[in-house]
Amino acid sequence: MNFLDVRRETVFLLRKKSIALLLLAGFLLASFSVWTGSVDVAQQHQTIERLLVGDSVDREEVTHKHHDYGYIAYYTFHLTYAPPSPLAFAALGVRDIYPWKHRVRMLALEGQIHESDTPNPELALAGKIDFTFVIAVFAPLLLILLLHDLRASERAAGRHDFLVVTARTRNSLWPLRTAILTLALWFVLIIPFLFGSVVNGVGVADVFMVSAIVLAYLLFWAVICYLVARLTFPAPVLASFLLGGWLLTTFIIPAVGDVVIEETYHGPEGGDILMTQREAVNDAWDLPHQVTMDAFLETHPQWQGKTQTTSLFEWKWYFAFQQVGDEKALPLAIAYQQTAEDRYRAAGYVALFSPATLLKRVLTHWAHTDAPAAWQYEQQVRAFHAELRQFYYPFLFNGTPYSEASLADRPVFTPYKNTEH
Repeated sequence: MNFLDVRRETVFLLRKKSIALLLLAGFLLASFSVWTGSVDVAQQHQTIERLLVGDSVDREEVTHKHHDYGYIAYYTFHLTYAPPSPLAFAALGVRDIYPWKHRVRMLALEGQIHESDTPNPELALAGKIDFTFVIAVFAPLLLILLLHDLRASERAAGRHDFLVVTARTRNSLWPLRTAILTLALWFVLIIPFLFGSVVNGVGVADVFMVSAIVLAYLLFWAVICYLVARLTFPAPVLASFLLGGWLLTTFIIPAVGDVVIEETYHGPEGGDILMTQREAVNDAWDLPHQVTMDAFLETHPQWQGKTQTTSLFEWKWYFAFQQVGDEKALPLAIAYQQTAEDRYRAAGYVALFSPATLLKRVLTHWAHTDAPAAWQYEQQVRAFHAELRQFYYPFLFNGTPYSEASLADRPVFTPYKNTEH
């Protein structure tokens, strides 16, 4: 095999209208997915910028309107958010399912986090048509259409034996054609991704890794198509066999895995956490202050001796029972998180039998748009809420006179930028 052989076969294959149309379809699908993903990510950035401006304005208004730490803590919202990574345009992941922004206050946090319940997004069968979806689902289908009749079409045309005889080696022709078509499909799919990577500022290492895994994924399906194409059956039979395998691994196995996992792993729902926290907070209004303060001191002993109240309403009591409400819901929140992690881990085992699902998991992990990335953001919100409480508690429990200058030390949320894979 030499350069002339490669050139001759490349020209011969790419001149076929059916092949050219399939490659064009792949290019258009990849381009559309990159465009929609880039638009989605750009809108998320614009939303964050707009909210940051509004958040700053609201905070200034509250600061100038009120002159009491309790009122300031109650009315001030703080924007928390997880900005999309540069690679998110190619793998949107669960950002349309899990929240990536919250406006939190000093009130009970569980209610602010679990205002709406969501299913485990890793078990969703299909999502937005982003670049990852195109590669995982459509690329194998295009490859099957390109390669299923690699030999069958030549047999039907009566050229198979002649081509085998005239080839330099008996088995050199078919691997060459398979490689040419596979690389051609990879090229038309990766070009839009490269353009999108430049626009979104993706690092060279990420571009290389994504390009490499896409090629590996296509080669995996190419080997399967090549082996099936060797069978002496008509092209429609070979196509049906390959499409059945594609349907089984891409849709049926994930769907069955979804059902099995949902039936196997049970836990509280977000609504259960929300109701438990709200009931605890609402019941506190009817309880003696000391009951609430005793419960609060169990986890905040540093305020011992400073929890006495002398009126029907005091801010330290109010924020104390907000925290007690969170603590009563905490066991449910821990169980909820553990169930989600168990389901995610189980979905990983299912992905071993579904190359498409496995590819999605890898790419969303690299793009930091998977479920663990969403949980990481939630933990960051919890940590920030704890910082707010640690900031306000000394003023509330020590009865410190109000000073606007002291608010300069108030915690500011800083999103965590994960650069590890």
